[in-house]
Amino acid sequence: MTEKTILENINSPEDIKKLTSSELEKLAGEIREKIVETVAQNGGHLASNLGVVELTIAIHTVFDTPKDKIVWDVGHQCYAHKMLTGRCSRIDTIRTENGLSGFPKRSESEYDCFDTGHSSTSISAALGIACGESMKKSDAYTIAVIGDGALSGGLAYEGLNNAGRSGKNLIVILNDNKMSISNNVGSMARSLSRMRIRPGYLRAKTKVHRLERVPVVGRPITSGMKHVKDWMRDEFFGQKNNLFEQFGFAYYGPYDGHNITQLQEALSAAKRKRSPVLIHVCTKKGKGYGYAENDPKSFHGVSAFDVETGEPRSGGEGYSSIFGRTMCELASKEKRLCAITAAMSIGTGLSAFSKKYKDRFYDVGIAEEHAITFASGLAANGMLPVFAVYSTFLQRGYDQILHDAALQKLHVVLCIDRAGIVGEDGETHQGIYDVAFLRTIPNVTVYSPSSFRELEAALRKAIFDTEGVAAVRYPRGGELFLPEDYEFSGKPFSIYGSEDAKILIVTYGREFSQACIAKERLSEQGIEVCILKLNTILPLPIGTLMKAKHFESVYFFEEGVRNGGLGEYFGFCLYQTGFAGRFSFVGLRGCVLQAKTEDALHKAGLDAKMIETKIKNDVTRGGKADALKKKTGSDGV
Repeated sequence: MTEKTILENINSPEDIKKLTSSELEKLAGEIREKIVETVAQNGGHLASNLGVVELTIAIHTVFDTPKDKIVWDVGHQCYAHKMLTGRCSRIDTIRTENGLSGFPKRSESEYDCFDTGHSSTSISAALGIACGESMKKSDAYTIAVIGDGALSGGLAYEGLNNAGRSGKNLIVILNDNKMSISNNVGSMARSLSRMRIRPGYLRAKTKVHRLERVPVVGRPITSGMKHVKDWMRDEFFGQKNNLFEQFGFAYYGPYDGHNITQLQEALSAAKRKRSPVLIHVCTKKGKGYGYAENDPKSFHGVSAFDVETGEPRSGGEGYSSIFGRTMCELASKEKRLCAITAAMSIGTGLSAFSKKYKDRFYDVGIAEEHAITFASGLAANGMLPVFAVYSTFLQRGYDQILHDAALQKLHVVLCIDRAGIVGEDGETHQGIYDVAFLRTIPNVTVYSPSSFRELEAALRKAIFDTEGVAAVRYPRGGELFLPEDYEFSGKPFSIYGSEDAKILIVTYGREFSQACIAKERLSEQGIEVCILKLNTILPLPIGTLMKAKHFESVYFFEEGVRNGGLGEYFGFCLYQTGFAGRFSFVGLRGCVLQAKTEDALHKAGLDAKMIETKIKNDVTRGGKADALKKKTGSDGV
């Protein structure tokens, strides 16, 4: 019988508190092996999770969770936390339907106190929780774990500004791995870099913290040494206070984020402070898996891969790479064209552009709001700015799109990647809201291509032939099925099929592929349908409503939210034309749960099979109703 590993015997944080230092080191190795094995199978966040293993162990040995609460910023580094809090036996289900989430989930465990998924929220949330604990007269601690990448987001500074002088039992752990997804940029990154290169300060400050533990005399000695610590800081940093101390935090660090004993000592010292403390730890992203250590950018978020080679199990060109290549082609001819990313140069396909056109490439860090206003400034000065951003992150910049770009009619181009359902990343990352919120903003034109060729055409049109804010939205992954006889006209809308049919399907983007498959299947059963494909979705192209008005039944299928979505608006406008037929709208109701994209589409009634079934059933019911009407002379009700 094979002896159980240490990890297999861990059912709660209480179990790891019984382990020796050497056993904790072994546990860290076992956790890393399990993370690599799991992500290789299911995909997910690899490098970030490998980098925080020792830190996670140290937190759970020093604090009393779930009484003490941990808020993980973004949450993409929570796999070790899940393993140590009773979920190790289910870790192989992570990011699968009905399995563990790839992010913290309050509904999943009492050890997850706050749902996260987007960056820079942890300090604000943790402060709110800490104030709540104070109001309940609780002595519990609240810990926010935030990466240096997330610290480039403005919300983090709003939280720091409010938290530093709150006097609450709040500990902020800055996990400094020198990067977010792409390399960190900006003044904060340079400031942290200066802090990291002072090992003498680290060693001396660690010894001071150890003195505090000496019975009776420890506290008086360390109190008397405060002026020595101030001297150390001035000597090593050349400044009276660092930024965090100016915010009102006691600053401890930097510490070796892979030394469990040192981390435990720092965390214990922070507990004794009983007021806001920031602990600065330095970790290596991807630690323990060579491929991830050497290329943490590529191994930040990955699809399933081969552990031995590090190679992905599936590949092929996707919309992001087509976008990046087209941008390079256009930039070679237009000197005013520039690209902006919010720490996502690889994910959005801009790696080649960033190298080839360095003087026209701007990585602003995890700061979508700033990116949009920055782009507006570029546009106001005659440049052609293109901001490439995931749909789920564009949500953070609503006010900037409205106030800084659209109302001024500035020509800012938004390239919205990951539009629509994205699958296993779960509710926080689905790109299903952008159409609904962009529909509320004036002076916005939105293109929704259904193929690589259409993406190239839409990008050119958005950059060179559109006034005001222009957006091009495209899905994650590659092209889907398109009929051989379909030809892209380049016009705002396309008609595919006979306009003599009684049934019309209206759709856009990736959903067009599903509609085409359903059309073929229905035709084989003697049910003819026509498809009205919207290439420009905002504003509604002139003529589409008049085309739709003459059909007996109109179906709108939308891979986006129903409330405020395009289908809802199309139906309203259609009935205003005097349309007397039947209008049916299928869209997404609220959030989309974690599942493969194809399964999520099926459950929502948006895949080819469900489109076919819905129309076929309606035709069948309509036929029966007509027969009953002829027989009884009534409408059958």
